Amino acid sequence: MKGHGMLVLLLHAVVLGLPSAWAEEACTRTCPLACACSSAEHGCTVRCDRAGLLQVPAEFPCEAASIDLDRNGLRFLGERAFGTLPSLRCLSLRHNNLSFITPGAFKGLPRLAELRLAHNGDLRYMHARTFAALGRLRRLDLAACRLFSVPERLLAELPALREFAAFDNLFRRVPGALRGLANLTHAHLERGRIEAVASSSLQGLQSLRSLSLQANRVRAVHAGAFRDCGALEHLLLNDNLLATLPADAFLGLRHLRTLNLGGNSLGHVARAWFADLVELELLYLDRNSIAFVEEGAFQNLSSLLALHLNCNHLTVLTWAAFQPGLFLGRLFLFHNQWRCDCSLEWLRDWMQSSGHIADVSCTSPGSVAGLDLSQVDFGRSSDGLCVDPEELNLSRSSPGPSPEPAATTMSRFSSLLSKLLAPKAPVEAAANTTQGPINASLSDSLLSGGVGDSGHNTPFLLHSSLLLSVAQHVMSVLQTD
Repeated sequence: MKGHGMLVLLLHAVVLGLPSAWAEEACTRTCPLACACSSAEHGCTVRCDRAGLLQVPAEFPCEAASIDLDRNGLRFLGERAFGTLPSLRCLSLRHNNLSFITPGAFKGLPRLAELRLAHNGDLRYMHARTFAALGRLRRLDLAACRLFSVPERLLAELPALREFAAFDNLFRRVPGALRGLANLTHAHLERGRIEAVASSSLQGLQSLRSLSLQANRVRAVHAGAFRDCGALEHLLLNDNLLATLPADAFLGLRHLRTLNLGGNSLGHVARAWFADLVELELLYLDRNSIAFVEEGAFQNLSSLLALHLNCNHLTVLTWAAFQPGLFLGRLFLFHNQWRCDCSLEWLRDWMQSSGHIADVSCTSPGSVAGLDLSQVDFGRSSDGLCVDPEELNLSRSSPGPSPEPAATTMSRFSSLLSKLLAPKAPVEAAANTTQGPINASLSDSLLSGGVGDSGHNTPFLLHSSLLLSVAQHVMSVLQTD
């Protein structure tokens, strides 16, 4: 009985292993010579990358689920270039030299879900029927193909398309082929030459959740440009040329979670811009020229986790910009020109209580320049009002006119007295003297016994003695004060 049980288990193992063995044998049986084929959990994988191929192999395993032809020298795809591959789901042709794709090149691939054509720099034109019959395609990658435009009907054949990657191209406007793609969720259009987002650019994209337009040349976003994008969660407009925005630029984007406007030329922040963004979590306004934030600009951003205002031209930020909302997230304010007076006392208190703000370096007033705002002390006047640091320092050190140091005062008085006591040189001597002491000290004048060789200096000495007594009295009074 025991031996019989072992035999049954062995037979089960053999039977269960047969499909796997058959799949592996079927995957490798027709593998192209320059490729490596293997069967895994997700089906038969064919790797032909970096194989030096100049044309598509004539035959692939019928069971192929993924084919990688990256980094070869392919230049042309003819009719049914890959034959009939009913299981193929992913086809990658990145980093080749493709210059033309025949309409119908992808026929025979009914289950293809992902097509990667990125980094084919000579593929500057595509026929409107290039992707005909790819009704199940979900992801299309056309990045870095030096495309100037996308034919209006090119993507209309792709009703299931979810993700479109076309960054690093030469578009001057948002491709019109995107309009009406009701199932599109992600569009990557960064690092191009797009100059504007027109009111019709994104029509019909009601499922769009992520749109990247960063690092283009966008100077204008037209009013209502995103009105059809109510599902949008992430919008990247950073590193463009925006100097202003229409009041209703983001109207209707109630599900937006990330908005990046950093690296533009915005000079102020308007209250109307973010009125609808009740679910916004990350707002980037860094690296602009912002000098003013309107009252209530952030008042509706109750879900905000981080606000980036660093690297701008701000000197003041009032609490009124946040009221009546309550913002408890992180606030990035470094690299601005902060004037740390009483208008920023609320921010100092917030820094000390929440710990979500740091590096607010004071540029002015001079009494606190170079300090961090968290180190600034604000005084109180007798009626409880805040006193600016500059006024506070003046009131502490200078309650009245600043008295001169006694030594300086006596020195100046002695110098003046010396001038009064100094004899006037004869005209002849003065004419022949090019330089000499301008002022003589009081002791030198007295020791000299006057001036001249005539010896008639008694009246001068009497006057000197009288002036000396006066000087001593004045200096004693100054020392007492």
